[in-house]
Amino acid sequence: MYEPFYNLTRPPFANIPDPEFLFLSPQHRQALSILQYALIARAGFCVITGDIGAGKTTLVRRVLQTLNQQVHVGLVTNTQCETFEELLQWILLAFELEYRGKGKVEMYDEFVQFLIARHRAGRPVTLIIDEAQNLGITNLEQLRMLSNVNTEKGQILQTILVGQPELWELLRDPKLQQFAQRISYEYFLTPLDSCDLVREYVRYRIGNAGGDPGIFEEATYRAIWTATGGVPRLINLLCDTALVYGYGEGEPEIRLDTVLKVVNDKQGAFGPAPNEGSPGRGGTTQSASAQGHPTAARPRGVSTVERAAQRKRDDR
Repeated sequence: MYEPFYNLTRPPFANIPDPEFLFLSPQHRQALSILQYALIARAGFCVITGDIGAGKTTLVRRVLQTLNQQVHVGLVTNTQCETFEELLQWILLAFELEYRGKGKVEMYDEFVQFLIARHRAGRPVTLIIDEAQNLGITNLEQLRMLSNVNTEKGQILQTILVGQPELWELLRDPKLQQFAQRISYEYFLTPLDSCDLVREYVRYRIGNAGGDPGIFEEATYRAIWTATGGVPRLINLLCDTALVYGYGEGEPEIRLDTVLKVVNDKQGAFGPAPNEGSPGRGGTTQSASAQGHPTAARPRGVSTVERAAQRKRDDR
């Protein structure tokens, strides 16, 4: 609707996981590097977590674009499974394997034979599970058991789990101790943690959609950061709506008062109108990390479970 008015070739803030719009902040760049290295190293388990809307799924899509063609990848996005048999069906479907009319043992054997055949053909298999926090303890433990299919040359199945912070809580459970010990690489993706990064993000998205990166006036960026906490999905929602409002008013440039009007009209998403100059949501003076977002500079050299425990203590 507003694209021709602002000389855009497509909506710059559509909330879909489009890898072409992936903005590589320092946090996103590091997460992407870890994912890519984990794939090269054939790590048994890799875990990427982050808050809702942080850009995890978009990262996965970018990785899929850059994968070596020899790697056979299956992506599972439906994790609302009551049983492991149901999860196995989704896994087989992701690799275009037959699952209809088969029991758990038959599906397990079908998948194992597939893994062995691909290994012999020199095509390693990687299973990516998005929204993994929905799996629960039982299914995660079953996944660990599934990864026991090893050869003398290493893992023939690599599993990458992508999920929200609740995944950390699952990994703290003593029943998943063996699972946690098998995680080779992990990263917690934080929101954009400065006004400058938010500015770069907004300008990047607009430029990538063929528009003038200067559509939003300079005074808007701190308000956008303040209202959204640097969460990309919320930035998209705010900026897209601001462009709609600006188009409706015939504004060639999005002004600060337009952004503040969006925040006021969508208080359920952003909270009260921000007080300019105060980072954090709702006009408070808290930083993103003070609101329960783990910071990028977490303690190094500790296990996944220990980091999860530290996060819970920080949240208290």
